[in-house]
Amino acid sequence: MSSSLSLKAEFVKGIWKENPVMASLLGLCPTLAVTNAANNGLAMGLATTFVLLSSSLMISALRNFIPHQVRIAGYIVIIATFVTVADRFLAAYFPSISASLGPYIPLIVVNCLILGRQEAFSSKNGIGRSLLDSLGMGIGFILVLVVLGIIREILGSGSIFGMAVLGDWFTPWMVMILPPGAFLTLGILIALANWYNDPSRSKERRAVS
Repeated sequence: MSSSLSLKAEFVKGIWKENPVMASLLGLCPTLAVTNAANNGLAMGLATTFVLLSSSLMISALRNFIPHQVRIAGYIVIIATFVTVADRFLAAYFPSISASLGPYIPLIVVNCLILGRQEAFSSKNGIGRSLLDSLGMGIGFILVLVVLGIIREILGSGSIFGMAVLGDWFTPWMVMILPPGAFLTLGILIALANWYNDPSRSKERRAVS
């Protein structure tokens, strides 16, 4: 049961152990689609975290008032409301980023990470735990998108957050800013995470320590 976890563990779990992308393989469409640049990954991560956090708090607060039979429809209405807020905010204040992300901001509505956390956690727990859960999951999602975006941008464009870091000697790997580069990079990151989390390696680390 989630209530058996400490508040700290409730928050930390989403950053690594239950990371939505690396462990649960949720939200892969935006993860693969928008991380050709680090700033796009950061913007998508922040927008998704805003929607996740806001909808989790509202659904947790209303969990005893939403009829079980229409809970999914109710969750989607709440999520769509906050997605609209995020979409209009980016369009008004960051039009270039909004244009770069294209339809993937509105598609946050159907992001399985957000709906999954509402069904599995927020609808069953209080506001405090839902806040920590959604914040941890959001930070974990942001970290993966930013790391993936940095790797793809530096190898595909020779820059990080739009600032050139490699000289004229470097020939950009165009594949890294294309869909195959996204699949390849994410696959390597997931493989490294699984290797690090392998139970046999955990035993070895404990034995050495």
